[in-house]
Amino acid sequence: MITQEQIPMVIDHPLYDVEGEKVGEVKHVYLDDATGRPEWLCVKTGLFGMKETFVPVQSADVVADHVEVGYDKARIKNAPNVDVEAGGHLSAEEERELYRYYEISWEGAWEQANEPGEGGWAHSGGRRERERREWSGGDATAREDDMTARTGDATAREDDAMTRSEERLRAHTESQETGRARLRKYVVTEEEQITVPVSHEEVRLEREPITDANRAAAMDGPEITEAEHEVTLHEERPVVDTETVPVERVRMTKETVTGQETVSGQVRKERLEAEGDVDDPGRGR
Repeated sequence: MITQEQIPMVIDHPLYDVEGEKVGEVKHVYLDDATGRPEWLCVKTGLFGMKETFVPVQSADVVADHVEVGYDKARIKNAPNVDVEAGGHLSAEEERELYRYYEISWEGAWEQANEPGEGGWAHSGGRRERERREWSGGDATAREDDMTARTGDATAREDDAMTRSEERLRAHTESQETGRARLRKYVVTEEEQITVPVSHEEVRLEREPITDANRAAAMDGPEITEAEHEVTLHEERPVVDTETVPVERVRMTKETVTGQETVSGQVRKERLEAEGDVDDPGRGR
């Protein structure tokens, strides 16, 4: 249950249901006019936060940076649509409708709000406001009739029933850093071999006999003389150089892998047992 001191921790914080699913964000906290205690949380829901719905503070707890309530998301979102009147008060009928929807005792909540000490559950809004106006200057006979009716109702409700409660295990997840990764580029030098075709020139002697076709050229010049002829030879040699070319692009991405883990915790449960000569039809179930 949320206290007055926790109100700043609640406003504009997310609200999760009993299954740990986010419902919306808490935008307003409605207080009991008489005790000043928080009584209703006004939560904005929907895709764009256009709808507001009421959740009882009785089932709400502040956990870390959010609020958890003991109702599921569907029930909260389907709560009666209440248009709060000017001044921020719920009418008696509106509040009765919310109490009926969340299965909270209207009269039982009023009685606890007026008990001394801490932890009383405050009854709120329109009814309490109306009663204070009547008691401060209204008709005395009407006040007496109202008190008599309320006392009679309380007497009729008295019984010997005992409520059994138990704790339920709830779990949620939080994000924690488990490691880091970075992409780094560095240079290495490797030895590579490639085969390159090369060519070179060689001298080869060609001899041809004297024929009528070349006789004139052979007889041209002196008859007996010394002479020489020089030929320049060439060859190809491999030359090695490098060029830079792109070969691929690499980037880092993240992906979410969903698995399941089993968690355990201890919960307390109340048990009832009868002593003496008691006929218990539910025993053994």
